[in-house]
Amino acid sequence: MKLYLVQHGQAKTKEEDPSRPLTDEGKELSEKTACFAAEQAQVSVGAVFHSDKSRAKETAEIMAAYLCPVRGIKEEKDLSPNEDPKIWEARLAEMTEDVMLVGHLPHLSRLASVLLGDNDERPVVSFKNSGIVCLKRDDAGKWLISWFVTPDILGRV
Repeated sequence: MKLYLVQHGQAKTKEEDPSRPLTDEGKELSEKTACFAAEQAQVSVGAVFHSDKSRAKETAEIMAAYLCPVRGIKEEKDLSPNEDPKIWEARLAEMTEDVMLVGHLPHLSRLASVLLGDNDERPVVSFKNSGIVCLKRDDAGKWLISWFVTPDILGRV
């Protein structure tokens, strides 16, 4: 199984818009990584899950437009910034299909740390807006980092 962890794209500040939707640049960079995922990395997912925040939903919609997940996109309350990462650790243990989670810090960072076998308070991945971290679960049930891409890296290739 592969798991794709995506930090939402760059959002407007609370002062600009309290609902914090994506900026134009946030949309553009999310499209850039989504295009890479679909065309270069050949990512295929059964579903894209996102938090209830507009910036995560918009990012998930962009990812889904390129990846065309069979089961579409779905809002999940357990992807908010301060949720317990062990909730998704347990859910993922029951899954077999490749999925994408679009969320926020610190939750994504803590989830990656838990899955990679470390303390959830010690970051093991440096997430970036619109970046994608691909984790792969091996036959023994252990998670490993398969690859990681950020929009700034894509700008250089």
